[in-house]
Amino acid sequence: MAEVTIMVGDRPHRVACQDGGEARVRMLGQMLDQRWPAALRASGGHNGERALLFVALMLADALEEAERRPPAGSAVTEAALARIAEQLEALADALDEESRP
Repeated sequence: MAEVTIMVGDRPHRVACQDGGEARVRMLGQMLDQRWPAALRASGGHNGERALLFVALMLADALEEAERRPPAGSAVTEAALARIAEQLEALADALDEESRP
């Protein structure tokens, strides 16, 4: 098992990870460290657990927002909606004609 030291708020933290996962853990540590100044302000300047709690809340908020957002490229264009509407109208007309005696 590998071990990585990440810096969060100018403090080193040793973290164990799977062999080969060191770069990912470092990148995740950088995400924490980037949010540290805002978390420190939000915690009223309390270093340690309370600031880490605010970092976690910020990341949870970002995750929840990302989960609500539709995936990139999944939006239907106006042109596609117009084609679908035309096809539905044509289908409705065809069904209407078939149902006439």
